[in-house]
Amino acid sequence: MSTQAWLLWGLFFSSFGVGYFIYGKKQRRAVALLCGIGLMVYPYFIGNLWAMLGIGIALLVLPFVVRV
Repeated sequence: MSTQAWLLWGLFFSSFGVGYFIYGKKQRRAVALLCGIGLMVYPYFIGNLWAMLGIGIALLVLPFVVRV
């Protein structure tokens, strides 16, 4: 069950990462661009489901908190 959850959460965060990446590139927003890259890449390196959820939520919220 955790493998299926890991795959679904990875797909969820990666799809938001693509959106953040495109938005950051078009609007020239460095924070959104970097968070998008991070959201697309980090699920490959995190093995713990709870750590993946924590990091993913933090990267999703970060562009709204940090305005550069």
